[in-house]
Amino acid sequence: MSELFPRKQIMGFVFSLVLTAVAMGVYFFDMSYAVAMTVLLITAFLQAGLQLVVFMHAGETEDKGAIYANVYYGVIIALFTVFGTLLVLVWDMG
Repeated sequence: MSELFPRKQIMGFVFSLVLTAVAMGVYFFDMSYAVAMTVLLITAFLQAGLQLVVFMHAGETEDKGAIYANVYYGVIIALFTVFGTLLVLVWDMG
């Protein structure tokens, strides 16, 4: 019966709740802008990784290398897009 109990999903859900509570703590506690943004960025990336691995089962198939490569590629493209936009529009280096 133990193998039928979704222990991994329940632990992932509890960890998601903890990460959400930490992120909401930024709102309720008076933190400086730098600390608040650091906490929010860390919890956001941990939450995204947790969702990808635990609930979307990214590492449970035979082609997990291709799945992770696509995720890394997407993150790199997103970072280039964000920082390229900041360079041109905000920092006026275009």
